[in-house]
Amino acid sequence: MKKTNRVTRRLRIIMPIVALIVTLAIAPIDLLPYWLAPVPDTVQEQVDEAVEQGLDGIIVAIDKAGQAPEFYAAGWKNKALQQPADPQALFKIASISKLYIATAVAKLAHGGVISLDQSLADYLPELADRIEHADAISLRMMVQHRSGIPNFTDTEGWDWFTPKASSVEALRLVLDLPADFEPDARNSYSNTNYLLIGRILDKVLGYRHQHYIQQQILLPLGLTDTYSLFGQVDSEQVVSGYWYHYEDDLKSLDHVIPGGSMIATIEDVGRFVRALNDGSLLNDQEQAIYTSLYPYHHKGWLPGYHSIAKYYEASDTVIVQFVNTTGGDTWGVASVVGGKATAISSIVYDRIAAIVANRPESSIRGE
Repeated sequence: MKKTNRVTRRLRIIMPIVALIVTLAIAPIDLLPYWLAPVPDTVQEQVDEAVEQGLDGIIVAIDKAGQAPEFYAAGWKNKALQQPADPQALFKIASISKLYIATAVAKLAHGGVISLDQSLADYLPELADRIEHADAISLRMMVQHRSGIPNFTDTEGWDWFTPKASSVEALRLVLDLPADFEPDARNSYSNTNYLLIGRILDKVLGYRHQHYIQQQILLPLGLTDTYSLFGQVDSEQVVSGYWYHYEDDLKSLDHVIPGGSMIATIEDVGRFVRALNDGSLLNDQEQAIYTSLYPYHHKGWLPGYHSIAKYYEASDTVIVQFVNTTGGDTWGVASVVGGKATAISSIVYDRIAAIVANRPESSIRGE
């Protein structure tokens, strides 16, 4: 028993270090000094430090089983109005939206409303000749990003700062393009998959899939601060978004395409991720389907908004982080995948995870 406890303690120390090493492997070299800096003792110290690193605002939620959620904030919700970061504010959660759509797919597949093995051409025959291999691409492959359908956000016609007004406009960017690879040959993230899944669900249900998500996922969990679209909320309640070292507010950019359009509070996202992982959202059969389809965690990125939501099974803890700063030219991979601010955000998240894993509860809260 003593030997087991020693091994467990060592793993609790080593695993966060391994996570930080992985982060370093993809982080830009000019962030190396910050990555190597000592990790603070408390989460609040870490979020304060994140603002010192150039992030405009940060909100963190820690939801540990059997305890009330803890919220931490630093920086600004709105710089122009000098409004401090607010854990109760709404946030554009971007691609974390895909978790909700994947959940809807699992529930509908279990109910026999859709078939995961039916093809894109079967569901949307009008696209059979416009998307390569449409007759061989299954719904399952689209959910898993194994379709080979090009990503519309990677095309020359896409501009993050002038988002398309509809899914139809975004889809046109990839119609008649060659496939990136043969269906099911490999995994490659494509926002087009979830655009098409949204379209399929709308057709099969006979109404907007967002309504299904609200009725079958959000309301049963009591998630009343989660919305499908920016246009459904009071914009004053939404956190402002910023580009690294610029003052312009990016909040008004309206991203409406399924898989990247949802708005929520950090508490609602934490509660959803916990329910998705602990079995309180899906029944056993639905859970098995979901497990075969998609991860239980996600990141989100839009101009001005970076989010991370993950469940840690060992400690039965959900950690969600919202940062309202993206961009920033820098050396390395980060300049391609979201800029310096996104790299800082990812490092901060890993440091917070290390604090939560390695410190007693009183130390986490700063008591």
